[in-house]
Amino acid sequence: MANLKIKLVKSLNGRIAKHKATAEALGLRKIGDTTVQPDNEATRGKIAHIGYLLQVTEEN
Repeated sequence: MANLKIKLVKSLNGRIAKHKATAEALGLRKIGDTTVQPDNEATRGKIAHIGYLLQVTEEN
């Protein structure tokens, strides 16, 4: 199964509380934080929710 490397590239300051919570659920707290998550529907949904804050690349 493929994984997704997710990096926070924009600040969470001043964002909607739900968006901050979604970033926290992905393990992202500050700019430059990266995490590797499984490529599934739950992760894709989180990315769709706050995609404007993220940089996403696929890993094998």
